Amino acid sequence: MMPDEVRTLLEALRQGRVTVDEVASQLTSESPAASTPTTDAHVDVDRQRRCGFPEVVFCEGKTAESIVEIFTALVDAGQSCFGTRISREQAERVLERFPRAYYNSVARTVCAPEEPGEPGEGFVAVVTAGTSDRPVAEEAYETLRWMGCRAELIHDVGVAGPHRLREQQHRFMNADAVVVVAGMEGALPSVVGGYIDCPVIAVPTSVGYGASLHGLAALLGMLNSCAANVAVVNIDAGFKGGYIAGLIAQRSQRRSSPAR
Repeated sequence: MMPDEVRTLLEALRQGRVTVDEVASQLTSESPAASTPTTDAHVDVDRQRRCGFPEVVFCEGKTAESIVEIFTALVDAGQSCFGTRISREQAERVLERFPRAYYNSVARTVCAPEEPGEPGEGFVAVVTAGTSDRPVAEEAYETLRWMGCRAELIHDVGVAGPHRLREQQHRFMNADAVVVVAGMEGALPSVVGGYIDCPVIAVPTSVGYGASLHGLAALLGMLNSCAANVAVVNIDAGFKGGYIAGLIAQRSQRRSSPAR
């Protein structure tokens, strides 16, 4: 049992709502299976309980059959599925198994057994420097939708045209977190960070010419940002940027809600 579950059980004992024998039985009973084996994977069906969200499937390098098996194990456990870096051919097999699944060909993501519903708590803006950064930004955006956050995409506001960012500034000023996706020299996160009072998750992309070193120049520039509210994830890691921003947004909303 997790610490919070143990505390709840002990509080129930203190209040006389359960007996000592009932507590002993629950503490010594076997936990549900933490993983479900498939042909070539052990699906972590316990991750949602531990971490708040189910296991996410990195589809690149997997067979379509393996992806479908993993998704089926998660759905059978009552959980939603989210896959990243999925090809069109792989996605078609998922859609055959789950006809109501949602595939974004630009983001290369798929959500099953159906498209995410209405957003709940937390607002995250996803900002791109250029349209070439869109696939990575879309991955972050779809991650946030799957997590239940309200997300908004703001495209093509890079530092070469600073007026564009100022024109769109009102769209991200009230965000709980902002994901900024940029290639080339990676300057945009620092600029955005200078306008807002929330965390900025910087995602460097591999967009650029030779000396960009496939995103390394953007990564190093972002790591050396002088804006104190900027943190950086890996090159082209739209999922990681979106996921971290989603966790921040949801925790922020929970803490600002009236005490229960």
